[in-house]
Amino acid sequence: MAIWQIIKIILIVIIIILLSVFVGQVVFNKTYQFPPKIEYGVTFSSSYAQYLNLDWQETFIKVLSELKVKNLRIPTYWDALEKNKGEFSFADTDFMLSEAEKRNARVVLVVGFRQPRWPECYLPKWAAKLSLEEKRAEILQFVQKTVERYENNPSIWAYQVENEPFLPFFGENCDRRDPDFLKKEVDLVRSLSDKPIIITASGELEIWITQMQLSDIFGTTLYREVYNPLIGYVSYPILPYFYNLKSQIIRKVFAPQNQKTIISELQAEPWLIGETITQDPKRQTELFPVNKLIANIDYARKVGFDRAYLWGVEWWYWMEKMGYPEYLEYAKILFK
Repeated sequence: MAIWQIIKIILIVIIIILLSVFVGQVVFNKTYQFPPKIEYGVTFSSSYAQYLNLDWQETFIKVLSELKVKNLRIPTYWDALEKNKGEFSFADTDFMLSEAEKRNARVVLVVGFRQPRWPECYLPKWAAKLSLEEKRAEILQFVQKTVERYENNPSIWAYQVENEPFLPFFGENCDRRDPDFLKKEVDLVRSLSDKPIIITASGELEIWITQMQLSDIFGTTLYREVYNPLIGYVSYPILPYFYNLKSQIIRKVFAPQNQKTIISELQAEPWLIGETITQDPKRQTELFPVNKLIANIDYARKVGFDRAYLWGVEWWYWMEKMGYPEYLEYAKILFK
């Protein structure tokens, strides 16, 4: 067979695959029963707000009273809550949960070592020299202390155990992937609480099977534009129904006990590489103009899940402070 014929066959196969993918989205749009309404929320990180030189407590109250956010995902950073071995200080978490309760907001409390926001794994200085076995024993104690303290808090409706625990090559001070230890954490939380357990994973880079098997609710991240060191900024060539179809297949085949899938992180700020986020806000409006935020919200609607937690609320407030209020203005409409 001549080389040109082989190339022609390959091109035809590629075209057929692409057409099938696009037809799949059309069929999904016509046959899937979309939720009548998506509940939006935010992840709020006190450490990230402080990094942006914001008064984190004032900003958190604004998120609740100004944006009127009713769904929150709140981290518990081990290095901040147990700065000295055996000495726990939950004052900051107490504050956020108290303010959330006052406004009838519902909270997903993230427990464990790996948490939302860089550096991902928040290791106390005193734990740096522990063996892996010793460190994991301390992590379990930290998880237990956290859940026992907040189990009766009415604002908490679910616990998220770890954050993207199997995502490789990302984060500092993180341990190797270990499904057995994650199961120990999940079993511990289940022994202390009847509330649903959420486990999260990268929407584009992970398979989801173990995470869905261990959780009641699975959370996928959804990032539309990321940075690749070889080609620079790139948008994932993924149609919205991919996330939903992937979720349905894995639940049906591997995790029938898993109840639902939500979007745990929906990109609502720029992906920056090799620069601090407090540099050059104008460039950030070029990397991530408000129309990209709007497009990401529209994309999330087409995925078909009924809940999405936006990633970047602290950045919106910092951008307002820098003279770019358009992100907050749009968010006020979204959360109305």
